Amino acid sequence: MSRIKAIEKKERALGVKLFLKAERCNSPKCVTVRHPYRPGVHGQKRHTVSEYGKQWREKQKIQIVYGLTNRQMQNLFKKMRDPNKIIKVLESRLDRVVHLLGLAASPRIARQLISHGHTTVNGRKMTVPSYYVRIGDAIGIRSKSRQLEIFEDLPVRLKQYEPPSWLKLDKEKFEGQCVAEPGGERFIFPFDINLVVQFYSR
Repeated sequence: MSRIKAIEKKERALGVKLFLKAERCNSPKCVTVRHPYRPGVHGQKRHTVSEYGKQWREKQKIQIVYGLTNRQMQNLFKKMRDPNKIIKVLESRLDRVVHLLGLAASPRIARQLISHGHTTVNGRKMTVPSYYVRIGDAIGIRSKSRQLEIFEDLPVRLKQYEPPSWLKLDKEKFEGQCVAEPGGERFIFPFDINLVVQFYSR
């Protein structure tokens, strides 16, 4: 089973869209639309979930959305207890910012672009998806990479796209800048971060 298929299966188990396949998640082809129940022969039966189970599910959602390992999750939530501060740290990850700027169709694709050396921070190539973007940082696509097939439809996608207010986007140059801390708009996420804080507070 491919990694994306395995994650899609987990997405069904969690019962929520996590937008793993970009535009596909907004179409009838989305796995949670085609199969709106848990995987397995007993997937359509009702399941009683314990409080611990609920916390664990929310933890899994955050891991998938941000592409975090168990150790990264533990380090972050053991270090911080304030949900708002945790969200700001997660939203400031380079892979998240590249996605929110519209330069990548999904966080998963953003991580791939960064790891393959197609993105820059302040004019320098950056290959670390977890890099913490700060106010004033400029994020863009490397000039040598702009002719690649993966960026062919980017001008069309960006034409109707507007990033969050804390990010500024130059649609012609494929460049953006962090102009404020995350949180200019009300955060809407497919997870309850307070339950995850409780999970790591045990």
